[in-house]
Amino acid sequence: MFMLRNVSKYIFGDTSKESIIEIPQGQLYLVRPLSPKGYSELIFKDAAASIRRTGQDFQYQLVIQRAYEEGEEELAEEDDEQGGADGLDKDEKTFLLDQALHFRSEVREGGAKILAWRDLSGDIGDLFEFVCDPSVPSDKVTTFELAALQCQYERKYRRSAQRATEQELQEFSFQEERPIPSASPIASPTKSRTHSSASGDSTAAMARDVEYANAKGQIKPAGDGEEFTVAPPSAAQPEAREILAKETAELHLFDFQSGTFVLQDSKIVATVSEVGDWQYWLQISGEEKEWLGQAVVADINPVFNFEYLSFIFNAYGEDGSAFSWLLRFNDQETEERFQEGLMQALWEQLNEMKWTKVKENDREYVLDAFQDLTMEDTESEEQQAEEEEEAEEEEEEDQDDGQRSEHYDTDEEEEDVVTRDDDGNVNSQLAVGYKHDRSFVVRGSKIGVFKHTPNNNLEFSTNISKVETPKGKLFSPKKVMLHAEDSNMILQNGDDPNSLYRMDLEYGKIVDEWKVHDDIPVHTFAPENKFSQMTSAQPFIGASQNALYRIDPRLAGNKLVDAELKQYASKNDFSSVATTEKGYLAVASNKGDIRMFDRLGINAKTHIPALGEPIIGLDVSADGRWVLATCRTYLLLIDSLQKGGKNEGKLGFERSFAKDSKPQPRRLGLQPAHVAQFQHETKKPLAFTPARFNTGVDSEETSIITATGPFIITWSLKKVTTGRRDPYTIKRYSEEVMADNFRFGSDKNVIVALPNEVNMVAKKSLQRPTRESIAGPPVTPSRRSTRWGSRLGRAEIVNSPY
Repeated sequence: MFMLRNVSKYIFGDTSKESIIEIPQGQLYLVRPLSPKGYSELIFKDAAASIRRTGQDFQYQLVIQRAYEEGEEELAEEDDEQGGADGLDKDEKTFLLDQALHFRSEVREGGAKILAWRDLSGDIGDLFEFVCDPSVPSDKVTTFELAALQCQYERKYRRSAQRATEQELQEFSFQEERPIPSASPIASPTKSRTHSSASGDSTAAMARDVEYANAKGQIKPAGDGEEFTVAPPSAAQPEAREILAKETAELHLFDFQSGTFVLQDSKIVATVSEVGDWQYWLQISGEEKEWLGQAVVADINPVFNFEYLSFIFNAYGEDGSAFSWLLRFNDQETEERFQEGLMQALWEQLNEMKWTKVKENDREYVLDAFQDLTMEDTESEEQQAEEEEEAEEEEEEDQDDGQRSEHYDTDEEEEDVVTRDDDGNVNSQLAVGYKHDRSFVVRGSKIGVFKHTPNNNLEFSTNISKVETPKGKLFSPKKVMLHAEDSNMILQNGDDPNSLYRMDLEYGKIVDEWKVHDDIPVHTFAPENKFSQMTSAQPFIGASQNALYRIDPRLAGNKLVDAELKQYASKNDFSSVATTEKGYLAVASNKGDIRMFDRLGINAKTHIPALGEPIIGLDVSADGRWVLATCRTYLLLIDSLQKGGKNEGKLGFERSFAKDSKPQPRRLGLQPAHVAQFQHETKKPLAFTPARFNTGVDSEETSIITATGPFIITWSLKKVTTGRRDPYTIKRYSEEVMADNFRFGSDKNVIVALPNEVNMVAKKSLQRPTRESIAGPPVTPSRRSTRWGSRLGRAEIVNSPY
């Protein structure tokens, strides 16, 4: 007799995860008919197959869950408790029910009943096969496949399948494909292999694959009998005022199902033109049709790779759906001419200033920023050994971190809990404590306080229910900053730009109003140095749109220190400020430029020119080596260490760079194909939250975190700075991520604020971006809420007013 391992501790009674239909017994194989790695792997000797709802409308999972013989379950539980592998990962495999799976069934001679679907993370021809137990009736398999068809229909068309006709459902039937290969148990390894995916590789690797695959005839042009992604018709081209670039190239379109770029036309003409005041257009024309018309805006996410003579970018349909295109040029000179024209158009559109007015060195800086820096295809043995060692160290730390699931309190009553506020407020800001292991989440005029537990979880501590001025006026903080050993919080009221407020966190109320200046407002503010909030230091840094200054709360009257005020005659439109451990300042603007200072009251030592987009967030490594700026569609990483000339070894904060040796920017963007997949799933454009380094006293920055829509994204600083492949990982949630940051002192745990929940998650749970990890299934917090302070398991979801 077999029984399913108890997974209630993962589901927590969530009705959104109910099974629609189940086949109670069978075996799961991974079959690789074309692979030299081995024909077949037995994944689960005894398992059940089911179709499960998710927390999102019209999204369903195919779930294969391991079963145990009596007595095995207890042994497996003991293994988990002693630091074994994640029970959920090894006992359950989930697949988003999407048309790309090519899900189908087959009844063979002798009565064997098989369910099969593509391994989207594997090689061409790889399949998962569920071999049903002989006791399962044939009509049960037929009903299971019908349910899968209906689920795929609902996912694609975002409507109920109850009225779908048989003909409409046939779109998702793949019975005409070649017969399902036999899943004979030739090999049963103890560990499943690591899958690779074209969409998981670097942009450079994708460009390389297009080049070589076409040379070998391995990528078929569209129309060779397989179904490929089809882009919408071209938008009408506006009348051109001036042609900025006009070059011939090959045209390829990213196919969502295969994860490859598919040749569309071997010869097109790509034209960049000015069509209005600061308006520009990209038109791609073939001999027989107009392929594409797209306004030149930041969302096209352009990436040039000169090693493979390619240009990858995104274009958008009228409904907001995204498609990723690749142009392959005949030679480098052609690509350089096209790049110059396209970047001129993009820069002028963003800055509303003519490209010819930009200094030549600054133009080179902009062009360099949009090249693909991730061009290493193979890693050295030393690099591979380093990565394996890092992975082993992380695994050892993870086994000892004590972060395990807790059982849900099933006695909880509905009237005890609240899932959201009646006033419609959602979580908006997150402040992570340095001194006392607390996190503070702003929600309207309330602040939730959460304790970080020793086993890397969040525990609700208290709720500051009213944020109000000393005169009793309620307000929602525009910006908050912890201060003076985390005992105070400085808050900004958007309705009063010339004042700040001090909240005493011990009492949970605002006790001081600080008038900064009668005429100079506070646009943003930052600690005096990177770790000053760990001390009792009182002064901090403030900025208006056109001035930098120190604020000292100990002064009588206005708190701005006049002797350390630097005002600019021109409009700089400052947006963000960050400081190093020594108190050096980096200041960014809505124009997109960055200034570096070694102290207040003087001119900047280094000025980094703008790429065009406004900078919405800024961070600096503690030693001042790295400056991290956030724009809406990309991050910008700048190395401030001077590597030559008379100032070799000095930072850009300390000495100016020579005119011809400004640091080459590293533009951290998502691969265009991933952007297309993100937006194919979410129907929303990219919009990064302010990115941050992990930080801690006497610890080195190793990771970067940000989010866009429902995706958390982390970059490995080491991989970015050495040009390694796959520099970022992702985790998808069912709701938009409102704010995020690392826990202080480590990059192993991430604190995430969703609209109505706050989580602490292990960074190891983020995955390499592939079609499967981007498409889903998303992480869906339990719809049932918990009392304040109750623990909800591995992610420690506090599903309540925070």
